[in-house]
Amino acid sequence: MKSKILIIGDSCRDIFVYCDASRLCPDVPVPVLNILNETENSGMAKNVQRNIKSFIDCDIITNDNWHQITKTRYIHNDTNHMFIRVDTQHNINRINISEIDYDYDIIVISDYNKGFLYEEDIKKICENHPCVFLDTKKILGDWAKKAKFIKINNYEFENSKDFIDDELFNIIIRTKGSDGCFYKGKNYPVKKVQIKDTSGAGDSFMAALVVNYFKTNDINKAINFANECASKVVKEKGVTII
Repeated sequence: MKSKILIIGDSCRDIFVYCDASRLCPDVPVPVLNILNETENSGMAKNVQRNIKSFIDCDIITNDNWHQITKTRYIHNDTNHMFIRVDTQHNINRINISEIDYDYDIIVISDYNKGFLYEEDIKKICENHPCVFLDTKKILGDWAKKAKFIKINNYEFENSKDFIDDELFNIIIRTKGSDGCFYKGKNYPVKKVQIKDTSGAGDSFMAALVVNYFKTNDINKAINFANECASKVVKEKGVTII
């Protein structure tokens, strides 16, 4: 049976290299890292997929070369302090949106602005489907107004604020970490937790938001559920699923 949810977006591999560092390099003042262990998972849009699939089956359209694209984080094993992140650079070819099947209850766009989706692509997808959840790293504009909801973090909101009119503002769900999130001027608080790692928390929030909205058709309930789920994943090391 066909899935009810479609994810469209660019993907990569998230790699976490856990190290200890007991001394500085004698030549330059940088820590000498001793690698203890390494983990990896599928990231970006595929991490949204992993989280949604922990509740309900879903389909995905993403770049074929996602496994060649990596974000490698070198992290202190005891404190979870990140020393450095190293990204590989590969082309992510633009999706052919004419091949998209719109026969889904919800379409989730997870746009990391790597060239997989252009503004006009997102606009067309939103114009052709009544329930699109958009998470984008692009500067917002008129092209995004046909989305049902837009989930962005506070940094992304600040980058776009000069281009956000009332129409856009009313569909934006703005996440602010430990301060919860805001939708239509209302604050949805979160419980205070000890944060170990925020990697992938936005993907988990988005996945929980979509799944709960699919089940309840109530965005207020969905936001509260997404807050709860995101608060759980940030208590774990690395990128974890709900």
